[in-house]
Amino acid sequence: MSHSSTVRPFRVAIIGSGPAGVYAADILTKSQEVAGGDVTVSIDIFEDHPAPYGLIRYGVAPDHPRIKGIMNALHKVLDRGDIRFFGNVRYGRDLSLADLRTHYDAVIFATGALKDADLNIPGVELDGSYGGADFVSWYDGHPDVPREWPLRAKEIAVIGNGNVALDIARVLSKHADDLLVTEIPDNVYAGLKQSPATDVHIFGRRGPAQVKFTPLELRELSHSRDVDIVLYDEDFDFDEASDAAIKSNNQIKTMVNTFSNWLAEEHEENRTPASHRLHLHFLHTPVEILGVAGKVAGIKFERNELDGTGNVRGTGEFLQYPIQAVYRAVGYFGSELPEVGFDAKRGVIPNVAGRVVDPAGNPVPGLYATGWIKRGPVGLIGHTKGDALETVGCLLEDRAGLPPAERPDEREIVALLQARGVDYTTWEGWNKLDAHEKGLGAIYVPEPGVEVVRERVKVVDREQMVNISNK
Repeated sequence: MSHSSTVRPFRVAIIGSGPAGVYAADILTKSQEVAGGDVTVSIDIFEDHPAPYGLIRYGVAPDHPRIKGIMNALHKVLDRGDIRFFGNVRYGRDLSLADLRTHYDAVIFATGALKDADLNIPGVELDGSYGGADFVSWYDGHPDVPREWPLRAKEIAVIGNGNVALDIARVLSKHADDLLVTEIPDNVYAGLKQSPATDVHIFGRRGPAQVKFTPLELRELSHSRDVDIVLYDEDFDFDEASDAAIKSNNQIKTMVNTFSNWLAEEHEENRTPASHRLHLHFLHTPVEILGVAGKVAGIKFERNELDGTGNVRGTGEFLQYPIQAVYRAVGYFGSELPEVGFDAKRGVIPNVAGRVVDPAGNPVPGLYATGWIKRGPVGLIGHTKGDALETVGCLLEDRAGLPPAERPDEREIVALLQARGVDYTTWEGWNKLDAHEKGLGAIYVPEPGVEVVRERVKVVDREQMVNISNK
């Protein structure tokens, strides 16, 4: 059977509808071979959740400023009508690798990284020690996590110096009413409203010039009402590598200037103190989470110093802080997928330039990876686009030599899902759910006589999401 476009389109399945999956689909449809008419492609995206966008919907704080722009860009791609969306379909449960190989010429895995990376220190198992990714899933209304979250701590430690650590600290330190204008679900608002937190501490291992977050995220911290940002003079130590980074990198220079301005403001007289405080600590390596009667009661750190290269070494000095909860935001980690190889050390599908490889390092025909499951959970949206470009390039290079799918008709996969009783959602269904959520936000009454206009109110229950999408 020939692969020529006169016979049929080249069929591609993409697993995951976050930025990685959607960018791969977009780049594939716009690639020269496709746009130039050498080949027509037919793309189906399969998503575990009833709604699209992956970590853009379920992994970023609801008050994050850039998020709407990214969501709008993804919406535009999927709204064109040349890519099919199948939500509420789980790879490995509803569809096997054999199913995908039967119906598609190639498969791209874009499943991302959802779990917390490990922090291997004593006390990590204590009651009150939480994975940051789990907390993010809760406040973002992920359908598969419990609706309740134990918010009992007055003093909290957040371990990590990336954007997720900042998001978590911002949500924990803000007043719940200031988050009400965002899309936080009702149960999250109710939970945060009861939180007794007054002091949230963010701890980073390296210095202020080595932080992993970006200026925009940093500035967001200062926009919180009635929250003082507290910095410590002893943390502001810069070595040669830090000075060089500040001189050569505008982003780092901007952030260090922001820190310096905040430090200066702290020492101003006649300031009215806020009721909540967000403390930023640098040069701290966590050594142990301390407990009393099985519950978190404190945290112990080793003080670091910069070594001249921008890295740190321990000083042998130890510090303890009284806290009642710890949130570990030291990074995400990929999850193993059924029937596909997995590098347990890096949390990725073993691949070379996006081509999935077997244990001997040979490419597995027709299987590809992109995004965090390809390269690990590092880098921002821009990296994801470059990543997808590389993967799609390899796929198009291999296209002519790939074994053809046995049942390439677009209707066959729909029939298979229906025969298996999979209650899948569609793009049209997402538009219904999207409109429904926005409608809930437009007439929101948190208490009698009080009306708040909100962006949307997220529907959290999976079954409810599917019912609204498919009615």
